[in-house]
Amino acid sequence: KKGLANYLKLSYPFTHADKIKTPTLFMVGQNDFNVPSEGSEQMYAALKTLKVPTELVVYPSQFHGVSVLSYQVDRFERYLKWYGKYLK
Repeated sequence: KKGLANYLKLSYPFTHADKIKTPTLFMVGQNDFNVPSEGSEQMYAALKTLKVPTELVVYPSQFHGVSVLSYQVDRFERYLKWYGKYLK
């Protein structure tokens, strides 16, 4: 099939959320224009509804790269905790 509707259906992850079983950690900048936080918020809500282990962290006033040192430390600590829990 061709066309915009089919492209969007195939490429938009939210339409495939029911196939996701992997624990998923979303960490996003509130002002990220490369990967808007709304997409992560939608996927987080979908995965929560589907009972998939998930967490969402939105860093206030941050863009794609988190520049505040305390947020960088927080992100690193969350990575370690998440990996320690789900990658055994």
